Amino acid sequence: MNSHVKTELAPIPFVDIAAQRARLGSRIDDAVARVLTHCRFINGPEVTELEQKLAAFAGAKHAIACSSGTDALAMILMAWGVKAGDAVFCPAFTFCATAEVVPWVGATPVFVDILEDTFNMDPASLEAAITVAKREGLTPKVVVPVDLFGQPADMDAIEAIATAHGLKVLCDTAQGFGATWNGRRTGSFGDATATSFFPAKPLGCYGDGGAVLTDDDELVPVLKSVREHGQGVDKYENVRLGMTGRLDTIQAAVLLEKLAIFEDEIAARQRVAERYSAALGDVCAVPAVDPRATSVWAQYTIRLPHGVRDGLAAALQKDGVPTAVYYRLPMHRQPAYAQFPIAGNGLPVCERLAGEVISLPMHPYLDEAAQDRVIAAVRRALGA
Repeated sequence: MNSHVKTELAPIPFVDIAAQRARLGSRIDDAVARVLTHCRFINGPEVTELEQKLAAFAGAKHAIACSSGTDALAMILMAWGVKAGDAVFCPAFTFCATAEVVPWVGATPVFVDILEDTFNMDPASLEAAITVAKREGLTPKVVVPVDLFGQPADMDAIEAIATAHGLKVLCDTAQGFGATWNGRRTGSFGDATATSFFPAKPLGCYGDGGAVLTDDDELVPVLKSVREHGQGVDKYENVRLGMTGRLDTIQAAVLLEKLAIFEDEIAARQRVAERYSAALGDVCAVPAVDPRATSVWAQYTIRLPHGVRDGLAAALQKDGVPTAVYYRLPMHRQPAYAQFPIAGNGLPVCERLAGEVISLPMHPYLDEAAQDRVIAAVRRALGA
């Protein structure tokens, strides 16, 4: 008797941390075991080693490891003394952490529109936002360009505007650590940079983690004080308000092993992106990378006409291809942030893209067979 059994392929991981874990194997086990042996779980030697290697990788003078990318942003604002009455300029098309830390210190986030091609901060909209802030009686203090989806913001234009208006530049490279702008790696721009080591990030640990990178020698002791409850000569003297912002030694040990293979993984991500773009460019708007930049492809995000996205997601899910939407609501439409100022007469690009973007599986261990499954499923769902 003949039987016809439909063989279903296993779902493709959206981000495959397990494949990376298998590659690293005993290296991770041994790294963690060393920490378990010396028992210096807070500020252990691996933290110092990681800070040195992160700074060298990024081309920055200093790296200060900390507990998350969000805390990295907050630590910088606290160290700079940003306060009530100050304006901090953030793109509206970003994860909430970028703006979330601004009200923590009493300041006001002012939301800026983005460029349609790169999804990053629009310099012209930044200029408009500075005008709005001044009109509302705020003091422009900080601009926070975000390296969205892995690609650096236009640092040439943003740094020029910051210089003209006396703004500090706080780069948010939570998604872009390892990318380059004009041949320089993220982490080497602005007055300070915050990054995240959340597990799904291109360089991620096995919990929460982050870092601040800076060339400012005077900022470093202040950041370290903020990271340790605002301590002075020791932990029982508190000279400023601070937080518990340390990175656990075990997470530093994990990150050291991952950093050793990071450049190879960035190259693998680039190969996946190139195959996607070559195969999908005729059926959807594929990501554009500024010729001055390279991306680490934290996400591979395509654009579709309004009304098409949900149908594509449903069709791909049936084919075992997961998708995600970053971000359905821009920041100025989020209930917790709707009262804050925005640039000019609105943020039309943010609002339009929020209804058009969808991200496909992207990680360094996505082999060509899996890529082909994703490509075929997208083309089929879009009627190509």
